[in-house]
Amino acid sequence: MTTKKSFDPSAPALAGAGIYGLPKDRKNARVHLLPVPWEATTSYGGGTSRGPRAILGASEQVDLYDLDCGRVYEAGIFMLPESAAIRAANAPTRRAVETVLAAGPEGLERKAVQNALRKVNEASAKVNDLVRRAARKSLDEGKIVGLVGGDHSSPYGLIAELAERHPGLGILHFDAHHDLRVAYEGFEHSHASIMDNVMRDCPGVAKLVQVGIRDFCEEEKDQVDRSERRIIAHYDAELARAKFEGITFEDVASTIVSQLPEEVYVSFDVDGLDPRYCPNTGTPVPGGLDFNEAIHLLRVLAESGRRIVGFDLCEVAPGAKDEWDANVGARLLYKLIGFTLLSREDGEESAPQD
Repeated sequence: MTTKKSFDPSAPALAGAGIYGLPKDRKNARVHLLPVPWEATTSYGGGTSRGPRAILGASEQVDLYDLDCGRVYEAGIFMLPESAAIRAANAPTRRAVETVLAAGPEGLERKAVQNALRKVNEASAKVNDLVRRAARKSLDEGKIVGLVGGDHSSPYGLIAELAERHPGLGILHFDAHHDLRVAYEGFEHSHASIMDNVMRDCPGVAKLVQVGIRDFCEEEKDQVDRSERRIIAHYDAELARAKFEGITFEDVASTIVSQLPEEVYVSFDVDGLDPRYCPNTGTPVPGGLDFNEAIHLLRVLAESGRRIVGFDLCEVAPGAKDEWDANVGARLLYKLIGFTLLSREDGEESAPQD
């Protein structure tokens, strides 16, 4: 008779184990991770739909004791199965996207192009609905939910659900881009439009604080300036200048966190980091946060007394020849989980709903 091996956090992951080599235990895990293999509207590089699986594989190499957050794994972390419907929709929707892009602005009025555009927008809306329903199920079970993308359009459904449950919510948004374009390239739920959609359609979101922004259009900058500080952007050039002028990152991080309300959602596009950490992401941009700067900002947030109610990690694209991007992603994800738990040490959960 075979004896079932008990979990050892210091041992290599067992065959068939879940994320980070943990036992697959949906019921008792405090944290549910929702993988979304979606990148239909990606406008430059591809591969982010493979991000969740790549992170899952790379997670087996992560040592589980964390200097900041201790035994994160003891809370239980469960990655839900990927949605077969979302994965199946990705490729045909991408083909419809390419039809629209190939037509260019002058061809948008053609019937075939309009049909393709309609298919893209309908598929994206369906993905949002599937994500929201999956998130709602886990939240109703009293779980903390984090989303693993996919491109940065992926977390809209989770953000919308949490904004309804936590009115007055703030978003701490790590990114190279504002993501405030209105229906970028005609796609209502483009990865480049998620924060425009959130700020327009999710009234429960009171504040958007963006960090690392360094590639944007003038219209996006104007939207920030017109928002009456509902949107606050910390541009990468300004962060660099503060460093050159001798302002400590501790002071910078404290200022950023002070602009957030008591309940916070963290949205982390990995291209907010210096591209040496994410060379295969869809839209890498020179500059960006050092890995430890991003971690310190999360640390300051968790220790500020604010409560992280959910998070996402998006735009991790595995390389063709190595696991570097997934390796960084798996470690960043573990930190996001750890600081979320640290911010909720009182043990309070979302109340299960009837």
